[in-house]
Amino acid sequence: MISWGQVLELRNDVGQDGFDEVVAIFLEEFEETLNQLSVSPHLQEDMHSLKGSALTLGFNACAALCAEGERRAAQGQADTVDLDAIHLSYAESKAIFLAELPARLAA
Repeated sequence: MISWGQVLELRNDVGQDGFDEVVAIFLEEFEETLNQLSVSPHLQEDMHSLKGSALTLGFNACAALCAEGERRAAQGQADTVDLDAIHLSYAESKAIFLAELPARLAA
C-alpha cells in the first residue's frame, strides 16, 4: 500500500525538515481536494492532481484508484468514479503511513 522506498527517497532528496513540510502540505492539500470531489466540476484534473500527489508520497494503492478515476472522467464517465474507494484508500494509507513512518525513518 505504501512505497517506503519512494518515501525514503523523497526524504533523502529534500532533507528531514523539507520532508516534514512536504508531508504536512501533502496531507492538507490532498484532504482538501478529496473532500470537494463530489461537487468538483473538474474531476479529471482533480484526479490527476491527487494521483501525482499520492505517488510522490508513496501512496500507490490510492494513486492507482485516482488514475482509474482520471481515466473514467476523461471518458465522460465521471459518475462511475468510486469516490468512496478513493476516500477509504487514502484513509488507510494515511493511517499506515503515520503509524509506520517513525520506525521507517529510524531504520
